[in-house]
Amino acid sequence: MIEAPELAAHRAPAPALHLPVRRRPARVLLLLAVLAVAACGFAYELTLVTLGTYLIGSSLVQVSVVLAAFVSSMGLGSLLAKPLLRRPVVAFIAVESAVALLGGTSGLVLFAAFAWLDLFQGATIAMAAAIGTLVGCEIPLLLSLMQRVRRQEASESVADLLAADYLGAVLAGLALPFMIVPLLGQIEGAIAVGAVNALAGLLVLWLFARSLPARTAFALLGVGVAVLVVLGAAAAAAGRFEVSARQVLYEDPIVHAQRTPYQEVVMTRAPATDDLRLFLNGDLQFSSIDEYRYHEALVHPALAGPRESVLVLGGGDGLALREILRYPDVRRVVLVELDPRIVELGREDERLRRLNEDALADPRVEVLSADAFSWLRTGPRERFDAAVLDFPDPDDAALAKLYSVEMYALVGRALRPGGRAIVQAGSPYFAPEAFWSIRASVEAAGLATRVFHVDVPSFGDWGYVLAQAGRTPDLALDPPRPLRSLDRRTLAAASVFPPDRGPLPVKPSTLNRPEIVEYVRRGWLGY
Repeated sequence: MIEAPELAAHRAPAPALHLPVRRRPARVLLLLAVLAVAACGFAYELTLVTLGTYLIGSSLVQVSVVLAAFVSSMGLGSLLAKPLLRRPVVAFIAVESAVALLGGTSGLVLFAAFAWLDLFQGATIAMAAAIGTLVGCEIPLLLSLMQRVRRQEASESVADLLAADYLGAVLAGLALPFMIVPLLGQIEGAIAVGAVNALAGLLVLWLFARSLPARTAFALLGVGVAVLVVLGAAAAAAGRFEVSARQVLYEDPIVHAQRTPYQEVVMTRAPATDDLRLFLNGDLQFSSIDEYRYHEALVHPALAGPRESVLVLGGGDGLALREILRYPDVRRVVLVELDPRIVELGREDERLRRLNEDALADPRVEVLSADAFSWLRTGPRERFDAAVLDFPDPDDAALAKLYSVEMYALVGRALRPGGRAIVQAGSPYFAPEAFWSIRASVEAAGLATRVFHVDVPSFGDWGYVLAQAGRTPDLALDPPRPLRSLDRRTLAAASVFPPDRGPLPVKPSTLNRPEIVEYVRRGWLGY
């Protein structure tokens, strides 16, 4: 049989190469390089998205734009790789050096853009496009190198290459959240991934060095080593850099900072006023000067009825617990907090313990480390007289489910007949659509509501939704002793809203349509 010229060309013997190993092991090493660079590329995508979530909150639009910029730029990079195929070894090592530097320092660059320049979103898109372009160059170059090692049908090479590529993406998807970020953090994790890129380039250089002029091989070796040195220096400086950049974001000195698997936790303290503040992912959770105004309004209207057993969702700092435990007839409190480190802070940090009056050490309190939505969905065995929902504002998709119709239906199921629930609902002044959407979501879950708002100077005008099954709850107070910021008269007045902040025709938020995220984003956009 006479073969077509193109098939004969595919099966022609590979050109003579002076490889340091046999062709089969060389091909395996090349596939390992493919796996490594694929893992790095996917890790950079995840890093850009995750860092944005930590710094400015996640949203569908933000994630989509970053991923679109990255993936579309990969297509551009594949096209730009065509003229590089004439010298694939040199081109691949140059590309790996560039992506190692750019991707490895992406955490540093973006953190600096956020802290000092207020250009995070633009810088993220530009970084995604630049890294994506370089990553797009890698696959055509690696395919060319594989054909140099052993000539075969293009479809077979592509199949091998894509298998390694997809496996690398899987490894990165598992390693980043479970190993890299918990052990190294965002900035140092990106640097480590960059080092893998540089090493992949050096591996290819080792395989093909004998096919290059000696001067070129030594120059490429020098570039790869220089990139590793730069990344090493960046890693050494990353700790001091992060401290300096983080401090720029906060007005008062930082007294505690930690990145947990769930969020970034920062506490600051103003020496002049002894004002202790807690921030989660940059969002203020309380100021010790006026937090009692927030927590009195959050707890006491919900406990103006049966209160033998109380459920607290969120509130791991113990401040809502402090108010609940003032009632001697409260026999049991179950606190469900996602991040165990917040509870540890509330138990161990002397400043926070003084503020919460050691509420987390009270024998009436049981603490569960769990996602509140998942915990409620599995169906707690007991029912509660009251539920207090003290979650961070729903400014990203992960938090949106905690403000959904489905969530409030689960809360209603966990209440005894006549039980009351209360939800911190954000600011009816700054984000009125979000506030009234929370009320609409609670009512869509089958609960009757009353809304009110109080002034918390560190937050501004702040609102709450009080809910009960069967009938509209009364706005009442029954504290064991007078409160600092509320009495029956002021609580009654708190249910009055000015005309420009009254009810709005907004939609309830559901798991399928998390309207609350857009309402929050739109409300706080100008502030």
